[in-house]
Amino acid sequence: METGLGFSHFLAQIDAVGIGVLALLISLSIASWYLIITKSIANYIAKKRAEAFLKYFWGVDSLQEVGTKLNNETPNNAFAQLAKQAIDASADSKMHGAQKLAAAGGISEFLTRALRNGIDQETTRVENGLTLIASAGSAAPYIGLLGTVWGIYHALIQIGLSGQGTLDKVAGPVGEALIMTAVGLAVAIPAVLAYNAFIRRNRIWLARLETFAHDLFILTTVGDKTDTLENTAPKPPVLEGGR
Repeated sequence: METGLGFSHFLAQIDAVGIGVLALLISLSIASWYLIITKSIANYIAKKRAEAFLKYFWGVDSLQEVGTKLNNETPNNAFAQLAKQAIDASADSKMHGAQKLAAAGGISEFLTRALRNGIDQETTRVENGLTLIASAGSAAPYIGLLGTVWGIYHALIQIGLSGQGTLDKVAGPVGEALIMTAVGLAVAIPAVLAYNAFIRRNRIWLARLETFAHDLFILTTVGDKTDTLENTAPKPPVLEGGR
């Protein structure tokens, strides 16, 4: 009796609608778990690379040294990419001045737009795939509920045809309904937890990037002013004989 009413019996007596619901839930589960695993690994690697770059960045003597390093190798994290964009924007503004339309508002506006563009690109990158995970978390219970309703409908059909609600008549359809509910929850719960974890991580990550962008802006603009003042300041006369 237990063998006849097991999971194999559920698969044997399920109809086309049930198969479609089950296939959709399995597809959502595979897609969401793929994104959960790949994004978790990517986030871990990005964190390690960012920490290494920030340790290097705050240990060098000048932005020129950072620019030389970034020109010789491709940035492998968002912080390095943002630093390269800031340094390139500053150098481009110095070279062309207000001749280019992009720099017509001054170096501060030009640098602000470059940094904002870099942050927006990173925001788009880290949010990639979250829509599917959120969809799996929100839609899977309702898809499972559709399978549950369909299984209960089958149970009512069996009762109507047999004229009696004995266990052997309704066990299969009711089991189908319960399995669909369980599968829907099994898909939704990990997706919801992962989505919340990714959202929290992205919020912290982008906040750190915003802070770093502010530091880059200050270092670039204030550094430029300091360099200008040093180059234009009158130098004291050199007295002969050490006087």
